[in-house]
Amino acid sequence: MCIKNIVGVLRAISGSPHPKNFTSAIIAAAGLSERFGGTETKQMTKLCGTPVLIHTLKAFENTECIHEIIIVAKEDERPYWEKACKDHNITKLSRIVIGSDTRQKSVMNGFEAIDDRAKFVAIADGARCLITPEQITSVCRSAYKYKAATAAHRATDTVKIANSKGFIDNTADRNTVWLAQTPQVFKTNLYRAAAVMAVEKKFEGTDDNSLVEFIGHPIRLVECGLQNIKLTTYDDLAAARGILKVRKTDTPEIYYGTEEE
Repeated sequence: MCIKNIVGVLRAISGSPHPKNFTSAIIAAAGLSERFGGTETKQMTKLCGTPVLIHTLKAFENTECIHEIIIVAKEDERPYWEKACKDHNITKLSRIVIGSDTRQKSVMNGFEAIDDRAKFVAIADGARCLITPEQITSVCRSAYKYKAATAAHRATDTVKIANSKGFIDNTADRNTVWLAQTPQVFKTNLYRAAAVMAVEKKFEGTDDNSLVEFIGHPIRLVECGLQNIKLTTYDDLAAARGILKVRKTDTPEIYYGTEEE
């Protein structure tokens, strides 16, 4: 076997990035931010002086195995993001598409706009702005190997399952409980089949993993830690600022300061 073939086999086994694994990132940022509050949507809110969505886009921009970025945005925010991406040198942006009335439909709008060369699709929440290139790469590598993988964090708290009246019904086995995050990365043809089935069966998933689970395909969980939080309420900005401060200074001190928002 020639050296070139050996390298290809090793890449396949390890799930390493490969030129043939053209990967499109779909960043969902068309939400109304109803739980967030404030005068702007959360994707436009400043985090340490930079819009939340730009933090997310920079992580995917700096991930070698991501080949293109598609933003799914609100129609009235599209001009803002066109300018912001130029100002922040997001060179992998291929297009901005308009979202729909549900996240599932919005992601499909983005999926329909991916490059014809795409072998994998990485779907992420625009408000999960603390993801790192290393974590994105780790999830992609698992997807290259298993066809489907998701960022997640193993639960550390005891998880209680409630009944319909709000009382504890049972206690989940903590060793098997994970909290799903994004990115969620899938073989393109697999996700297309799952999306089509969801439409035909009128299935509404809580995330993109749910669609793939619905057709019975296994999804590899990839530990991405506690810091990969999603901004849901305005209070989450304080935690995000603290994490960015620690990353910048490389000190253990958690800082909840008054940086520009």
